[in-house]
Amino acid sequence: MADLFEFADELGPAKIIHVYEPAHNLKAVLVVDNVAAGPAIGGVRMAPDVTTEECIRLARAMTLKNAAAGLPHGGAKVVLYGDPNMPKTDKERLIRLLACSLRDEREYIFGPDMGTDEMCMSWVNDEIGRAAGLPAEIGGIPLDEIGATGWGLCQATDVALQLCGYFCDFKMEKARIVVQGFGAVGKHAARFLAARQGILVGVADSRGAIYNPDGLDMDKLLKVKEAGGSVTDYPRCQKFERDTVIDFECDIWIPAARPDVLTEDNVHRLQAKLVVQGANIPVTYGAEKYLHEKGVVCVPDFIANSGGVICAAMEYQGATQAAVFETIAEKVRYNTKLVLEESKTKKIMPRDAALNLAVQRVKKAMATRRWGIF
Repeated sequence: MADLFEFADELGPAKIIHVYEPAHNLKAVLVVDNVAAGPAIGGVRMAPDVTTEECIRLARAMTLKNAAAGLPHGGAKVVLYGDPNMPKTDKERLIRLLACSLRDEREYIFGPDMGTDEMCMSWVNDEIGRAAGLPAEIGGIPLDEIGATGWGLCQATDVALQLCGYFCDFKMEKARIVVQGFGAVGKHAARFLAARQGILVGVADSRGAIYNPDGLDMDKLLKVKEAGGSVTDYPRCQKFERDTVIDFECDIWIPAARPDVLTEDNVHRLQAKLVVQGANIPVTYGAEKYLHEKGVVCVPDFIANSGGVICAAMEYQGATQAAVFETIAEKVRYNTKLVLEESKTKKIMPRDAALNLAVQRVKKAMATRRWGIF
């Protein structure tokens, strides 16, 4: 294991907690990165191959995301080791045990992430009363069900294309879109973009990838997924291995699954003009630098995909769903424009412009509050 202190800097992480209950097969990590702006909010990511390093990086992404969105929250993340498709009774037991184990960590508010959903948050809320992203039946705004993150990605894409005079040389209408990861984030992003006359030509999930240069039928694809199938069950298209999705020719490429899917080793294969990051840390810094030098616009993750945490934070404060959609659009559009324009003016990567924006806001919060007190 890498020395965890190599990830520490002036912003954090403030706290790393390992949770281990071998009798119940519970193994998890909580990273509270920074709480200067308020209690940290971040999702619970469940997968068999998550790591402490991944959790640290994701927690920092949440700090930056919450700061850029102007939310009164710091950043944190939990990774939970396990198969998210395990029997429901086993998953419920594991999530409830996790919540009880972290009951006294009041600097952290639970939220859904890859492998967990609104039902999981209802179990957490039932145990400790500290969760966001709850089912509508108990007063929540189910961010995955309504597509809050996908709605934000649509807004970021729209702004990037509106600035096409010096960023992209095409418009949304008939733009060819590829989505890597067709889960709660990816499917809604595709749905919202298709409603604006974009054409979904390629998509991938954990079991494979499909491509049709003439376009995929969104309604049929959603029905396949809702029935529990893979995108590869969709008829009348070319089928490929999962990672071949990087090679699909398109205008807009949206990574919406795991971290580091685009790296220095494979980024040269990408055939897109605009990358809008739906997942957290899906592109390495070196890969983003390569894209920038090739003239490919890359909207950073914590700017483009902040719709989900904006929704969760507003729900936690008692906001309505209508207010959430309006606020997501306002914040994501404003920050995307700010970052892309600074990138152009200062001739720097959008990632660096976004970091300047978020880090400045975190440091201002740190300067006004005693560390760890809120």
